Amino acid sequence: MEKLLVSGGSRLSGSVRISGSKNSSLPILAATLLSEEPCIIHNVPDLSDTNYMVQILITLGAEAEMENGTVKVQAREISSQAPYDLVRKMRASVCVLGPMLARKGEAFVSLPGGCVIGDRPIDLHLRGLEALGADVEVKGGDIRVSAPEGLKGAKINMRGQYGSTVLGTDNVMMAAVFAEGTTIIESAAAEPEVEDLATFLNALGARIEGAGTPKIVIHGVESLSGAEHAVIPDRIEAGTFMIAGIIAGDGVELENVRSDHLTSLIDSLRGSGHTVNLQDGGTINVSASTDPKANEVTTEPYPGFPTDMQAQMCALYTTTSGISVITETVFPNRFMHVPELKRMGANINLKDSMAVIRGVDQLSAAPVMASDLRASAALVLAALGADGTTEINRLYHIDRGYENIDQKLRSLGAELHRVNG
Repeated sequence: MEKLLVSGGSRLSGSVRISGSKNSSLPILAATLLSEEPCIIHNVPDLSDTNYMVQILITLGAEAEMENGTVKVQAREISSQAPYDLVRKMRASVCVLGPMLARKGEAFVSLPGGCVIGDRPIDLHLRGLEALGADVEVKGGDIRVSAPEGLKGAKINMRGQYGSTVLGTDNVMMAAVFAEGTTIIESAAAEPEVEDLATFLNALGARIEGAGTPKIVIHGVESLSGAEHAVIPDRIEAGTFMIAGIIAGDGVELENVRSDHLTSLIDSLRGSGHTVNLQDGGTINVSASTDPKANEVTTEPYPGFPTDMQAQMCALYTTTSGISVITETVFPNRFMHVPELKRMGANINLKDSMAVIRGVDQLSAAPVMASDLRASAALVLAALGADGTTEINRLYHIDRGYENIDQKLRSLGAELHRVNG
C-alpha cells in the first residue's frame, strides 16, 4: 500500500492548473446513460473515482473510453443492474440509480461504499424517486427501484436533517427528465456541480430550469440526443491549493479557476488577513499574511462555506495565532482528521460539531493516517508547514479526488514522494 512522505519547510511558488470537478464529472458521466447517442465529456480529471465510473458504464453495457481528460460514451443498450464489485468502491456510484430508472424503468444497485465521514444516508434519493412513482425496496444491501407504469412529474422536497443533498438532487433531476409532466424539486441543492449537470442535460435536450437555485423545474421529454460538454473546474481542489499557497507559499497562482464558486472561502481567507487577488481569465493569486488572524468558520450548503474545505481550514488554523473555531453543520462527525493533526502537535479541542483550535508556532512531522478524501488533503497541507518529514498512510483516499496532487505540488517546489510499504 502506498504512502506519501512530505518534507516540510519548502517554499512554494509558481502556477498550477486546476483540474475539472470530480463532483461534476461523476453525475455527468452517469447522465450519459440517458441517451443512446454519442456523448463527449471534456475536462474530466483522471482519478480513481472517475475511472471507476467509466468502468461502471462499460459494465452496464455502454461503450466508453477515457483519454487525456476526455470521455466518450455511447449507451445504445444498457443493463438495469449495477454490480456490487464496482459500486462498493465509490459512494457517488449511487448516482446511476436515477438515469437507469428513467431509461429502463427499473434499476438494481448495491448500496455504495467510499470514504466514511459519518452518516450519509441515501433516504432522500429514494424518497424523491418514490415521489415520482417508483417502487423502492432496500434489502440485503441492495436497492431495487421500478416504475412499470412510468414515472410521473411531482413536487418533491429534498431537504434533510442537515440540508439538501447534492447527489440526491442529481439523482431525482436525472430520473425526472423522462417523467410525464412537470417535476418541481424544492429545497434542491444549489451547488455549482448541480448546475453543471443541468447544463449538460439541457444540451442533451432536457428542459430544466432553475438549477443552481433551491427550486428546480423539470419538464419531462420523451428522448435525449447526444452532446459535447466541458466540466467546470474543481472548486475544492482550487481551495486546497489556495491553502497550500498560504501555509507554505511565497505567492502561488492558480489557473483554470471559477472564483465565483469560491466566494465563501475567499472571504474567510481574506478575513484571516491573507491576500487573494482575482485576475481575468480564471486565475487567482494567493499569498500569506505576515500577521494572520484567527477566524470562525461554519460549514453550510452552497453558497455557504463548503464542508469539503473544513479539514483543510483546520490545517491552516493549527498554526494561526489565536483561537479559531470551526463549526460543522453538514456532516457533524466529520472531524476524523483532528486526532492525526494532534499527533503533529496541533492544539484542537472537539465539542460536539465544533473544533476549537489554538494556534501553535509550528507542527512537527509524525506518522499519520488518512481516514477520508479531504482529511488526507488536510494532512498533506499540515505536512508542508511541519518540521521534518511526515509519513501519510492510506494514500488511496487522496487519489479519489485530487488529480496528480504530488506532481502538482512538486511543480510548485514541494518535496514529497510516494513509497510502497
